[in-house]
Amino acid sequence: MVNTQFERMSAGKGFIAALDQSGGSTPRALKLYGIDEDRYGNEAEMFDLVHQMRERIVTSPAFTGQHILAAILFEKTMDRTFAGKPAADYLWEDKNILPILKVDKGLDDASDGVRLMKPIPDLDDLLARANDAHIFGTKMRSVIQEANSDGIAANVTQQFALAEQITHAGLVPIIEPEVDINASDKEQCEQILFEEISKNLATKHFDLPVMFKLTIPSVDNLYSPLIENPNVLRVVALSGGYSREEANRRLAANHGLIASFSRALTEGLTEAMSPEEFDSRLGASIGSIAEASAT
Repeated sequence: MVNTQFERMSAGKGFIAALDQSGGSTPRALKLYGIDEDRYGNEAEMFDLVHQMRERIVTSPAFTGQHILAAILFEKTMDRTFAGKPAADYLWEDKNILPILKVDKGLDDASDGVRLMKPIPDLDDLLARANDAHIFGTKMRSVIQEANSDGIAANVTQQFALAEQITHAGLVPIIEPEVDINASDKEQCEQILFEEISKNLATKHFDLPVMFKLTIPSVDNLYSPLIENPNVLRVVALSGGYSREEANRRLAANHGLIASFSRALTEGLTEAMSPEEFDSRLGASIGSIAEASAT
């Protein structure tokens, strides 16, 4: 199965669905779906509602391995079920979609123009649980807000150190140093980031190939050398706050870069939709993102 899954990720057509909203981003995701905060009284009720939303998405007939290579899950989702089956097993066995786990614990305060990840003290235990749950890989997000060379270097160093730990556990890490799309010097941020990633890839050695999840660059095809690097399994793009239309347009201009969208994927979906409306809208969204990822 391992070789089959690696082949699926390396050569498969499609994109990665990001369904990993955590505590901080869940209220906004629910509000966009049509569920206001007065519908839940505590965190447990909030996560129950967002899981219902996610389950509706992944069990939809529109959500299949035809266009979706993998789905990124929140830790609490990994511990739940889809259609009565463990979440990761349902994705792979029923949908031919690779399960990926978000492992970061959120962001530290800004320093040197970046926001590093908070410490993950229980990472080894979490990775063991992920293996038991049949998870394929992991994802971890940090943020770059300014073109500060020291800050970006620290950001990449932190990401690579955790990626090494993750590959030791037999999982494929998605390294995600997101560049804020609103940064005034976004293009310069991306150039420094590209140089730091390239330098680290040339000197670091991992037990498994790694992946990158990056903001769609201002300079088209900036990340082509990463896409072609034999130590990189796949490079995917986050929507970063762009609308689906804008994210798709920018993505299509970058050959070999595929989507890993969250808000752009679920844009327009609401709880009040009939099953037919919901599946049709989701199918149209998936189709447009898959088309943009096929360039």
